[in-house]
Amino acid sequence: MAAKKNEEEQISMIDTFKEFKETKNIDRTTLVSVLEESFRNVLAKIFGSDENFDVIVNPDKGDFEIYRNRVVVADGEVEDENKQIALKDAQKIEPDYEVGEDVSEQVNFTKFGRRAILNLRQTLASKILELEHDSLYNKYKDRVGQVVSGEVYQIWKREVLVVDDENNELILPKSEQIPSDVYRKGETIRAVILRVDNENNNPKIILSRTSPVFLERLLEAEVPEISDGLITVKKIARMPGERAKIAVETFDERIDPVGACVGVKGSRVHGIVRELCNENIDVINYTANTKLFIQRALSPARISSINIDEETRKAEVFLQPEEVSLAIGRSGLNIKLASMLTEYTIDVFREVPEGEADEDIYLEEFSDEIDQWVIDAIKSIGLDTAKAVLNAPREMLVEKADLEEETVDNVLRVLRAEFEQ
Repeated sequence: MAAKKNEEEQISMIDTFKEFKETKNIDRTTLVSVLEESFRNVLAKIFGSDENFDVIVNPDKGDFEIYRNRVVVADGEVEDENKQIALKDAQKIEPDYEVGEDVSEQVNFTKFGRRAILNLRQTLASKILELEHDSLYNKYKDRVGQVVSGEVYQIWKREVLVVDDENNELILPKSEQIPSDVYRKGETIRAVILRVDNENNNPKIILSRTSPVFLERLLEAEVPEISDGLITVKKIARMPGERAKIAVETFDERIDPVGACVGVKGSRVHGIVRELCNENIDVINYTANTKLFIQRALSPARISSINIDEETRKAEVFLQPEEVSLAIGRSGLNIKLASMLTEYTIDVFREVPEGEADEDIYLEEFSDEIDQWVIDAIKSIGLDTAKAVLNAPREMLVEKADLEEETVDNVLRVLRAEFEQ
């Protein structure tokens, strides 16, 4: 009964290895090496050495053979039972054995007992896990920046577990998900490989749908001129799921880079917009001229003039009053993306009509009507006078001065009242 159970253990162990081979596509040479090493580790623990054993593995058939090689010595002179065999015992195997000859005897592994078989299975499982980790790491380590498709397998609060076509596990963290993404188990999703972590030989494939690289790869797939190298994507700024700005350029005068990327009636970006949960995409021509680049980045607003400070990477942009809201955009998205794209801090101002510039008052004069901490907060963003505050966008006062909307509205009411008197 015990022998039968051991044989079942052995068969189960081989079946497990065969199943692993089929699902992980490990080459035959590696399979043989792993199985042989696992057997030898156990043999070494039992006999103190495995050097006089031959291990023959046939993973295709799911079987193996083990032979122990010993030297025949005279009766009573056996010093190492693992490597030597007495003449009388050798002649039980084959009657014509003589002293000094080599005896090769097949070993029935199940006779070593249940502990040895469990030890073998644990060793094999450890080797297989290590092999699986190596396989996963080697498959993905050079694919960072590529788009992959996978099936949603499990949805958790902080991440989504995705499996590829070989059942490898990929992780899409919450921070790398588009806010409006909705996942359902079993559906296929696309994402870019953000990075491959391999701490303690435990590889983790991290995906992203919010990375600018994901948008760039989607563009390459839709726009042949990009994949062919005729158009270069210079910079991308994204507010995932909301809006994105892309700067492109070409050295081929026959190509309109913006038109090529957008396509006829937006045909080339429609699919990308749907993939990114209706994220609006603006494409502009890149230029090394900073002022012109900022002007294009703030489109659709029309700029009157720009002052640039290259050292602090700040830009003061002046616009007609009706253009200010366009420059800032809904929820400040347009100016945020323009700043991200150009890598300049952009402040927008309404143009002050001539004749009004001299009629100004320092904010300190309003300290009896406006709290000093509010005045200090406004001055901290570079606005010292009443006209400067009135000409600045309300949204900028709320966001950059970190003031409540009600507080800003009260300040504007007080300042306007002064000039209406």
